[in-house]
Amino acid sequence: MDLNNLHEFMELIGRLKVNIIHMKRTGWVHKKISDPETVAGHMYRMAMLSFLVDNKENLDKIKIMQMTLIHDLAECIVGDITPYCGIPPDVKHRLEDEAMEEICKLLGDKGPMILEIFREYEKQESAEAKYVKDLDRLDAIMQAYEYEKRDNIPGVLEEFFVACHGKIGHPFINKIVSEITLRREALCRNLSTSK
Repeated sequence: MDLNNLHEFMELIGRLKVNIIHMKRTGWVHKKISDPETVAGHMYRMAMLSFLVDNKENLDKIKIMQMTLIHDLAECIVGDITPYCGIPPDVKHRLEDEAMEEICKLLGDKGPMILEIFREYEKQESAEAKYVKDLDRLDAIMQAYEYEKRDNIPGVLEEFFVACHGKIGHPFINKIVSEITLRREALCRNLSTSK
């Protein structure tokens, strides 16, 4: 592997963890959340959640972990494109795929595997890709709940809960979401009774 290319790859990844506005997650910035998470922080929690995969399930745990760490990697070049950005989904996917091709070229013989995992996630055809998408939605819900709790703004981030409602297919992840929802409802009740 070319060390200059590896250095460039490391700098690209570094963009995802730097606490600057364009690498903070767009949805939170749009909602004017103070000190929002970075893309790297989002991917890290998803990777940690991949440890929750039950060994009895017929899922490739390693691939799930790899996919959580790869799924938003293109954002180090194209940024965090959300519906707020006004970019059509087909254009978003094309831009991200082109960015991933560029990134993977830096990785020599490791690049094709990373590109393949990214494309598997994008196509949402495998059980692992669907599980990672569920983790992505779970993280969005948890993060919204944490911001509402931290900033004492229960109910303000409802759109993130609505956007994920009915879209999580994995039963265990659905169970976690149900628990978060119950805690959020209690938080909202507590605030309304304290006023």
